[in-house]
Amino acid sequence: MDIITSIQNNRVKLANALLSRTRTRRKEGKVVLEGARLIRDAWDNGTPPEFVLYTPGADNGLIDLLERRRVDLLPVDDKVMQHVTDTQSPQGIVGVFPMPQPELPADAQSILIADAISDPGNLGTIIRTAAGAGVDAVILAPNCVDAYNPKVLRSGMGAHFRVPVLEMTWAQIREQVTVDAIYLADGEGDMPYDADVWASGSWALIVGSEAHGASDEALATATQRVFIPMAHATESLNAAVAAAVILFEAARQRRSRH
Repeated sequence: MDIITSIQNNRVKLANALLSRTRTRRKEGKVVLEGARLIRDAWDNGTPPEFVLYTPGADNGLIDLLERRRVDLLPVDDKVMQHVTDTQSPQGIVGVFPMPQPELPADAQSILIADAISDPGNLGTIIRTAAGAGVDAVILAPNCVDAYNPKVLRSGMGAHFRVPVLEMTWAQIREQVTVDAIYLADGEGDMPYDADVWASGSWALIVGSEAHGASDEALATATQRVFIPMAHATESLNAAVAAAVILFEAARQRRSRH
């Protein structure tokens, strides 16, 4: 077994560039997934890796599976693995995958729109929450952090491969999101989040940054503002928490109608 020990190896350099640069990810149409769980999630949802870098002894069950499926496997030493990962304690396996290129489902009944979510952990959690609540698609409006930022991927826990995640301008959103209502999560809203509306038609929910509030475009696009009642001493909820509260209430209402 020839182990790669140089960070100048072409595939090692590619993996590092994909890990650290949004521009490279977009240009190459590839993304780096770190850890057995993310790699398995992508594989289970029909996306095989182009190649995998691993340190000998890392998750042998997964390595054996990938070897049987004739995936290009490249053993590397610890120094190289550290170079192609974004964590303090690498899990010992990294895959380079084609970046998903989903389309907005024509019959989408529920859509989550992220408005200028700049924190990677928040965005990843929002995508994971949307997938868990059964949302049909997630749209990233302008000024969101890159969906394939390593921290977003880790927080998403494989949700990127279970729900379509798309980027759109506000003009595209207004043209393509043809739902019955577009709600905006807003502490100053006039409709409580548990109003009996979520199972009566198709909808989109806009969730914006708690730090900066909804953008002007979001305010102009929404047809109704939704609020979550709060105790008086509490100013606002984290964006991911607010998304979870509303989306799972919507899921509860849909289940109760069937």
